[in-house]
Amino acid sequence: MITYFSWNEFDKSVELIANKCKVCDFSGIYGVPRGGLCLAVALSHKLKINLISEPKKNALIVDDVYETGITLKNFKDIEGAMFFVLFSKIKPTWWNTLYISEKSKWIVFPWESTFNSESDREKYLTKRGFK
Repeated sequence: MITYFSWNEFDKSVELIANKCKVCDFSGIYGVPRGGLCLAVALSHKLKINLISEPKKNALIVDDVYETGITLKNFKDIEGAMFFVLFSKIKPTWWNTLYISEKSKWIVFPWESTFNSESDREKYLTKRGFK
């Protein structure tokens, strides 16, 4: 199953996250490469907070999808950091998400190429043991 996440849905998601974070005093916003970069830039503009090149104390750290947790766990112990993802494939515990997604669902974001989405999905399903 492939889900196409539109620019309109992305913009609404940025608004939702910004509203939840507007009272926080962040040292900056870090987007996990590659998927978190677009989200970080959009939130940086919306919240008028600097985009930073590495995560640090009291930062907002964002990514597109929490799947296995390997990526975000690298930053989990950063003091005062808040974590947000657009989609989580498991129930959040120490991070925040807007949407819960099935583990086998392939999400195509508006900044990604749709040309290879079907073959990318097949590789993903095989790698994760769904096929």
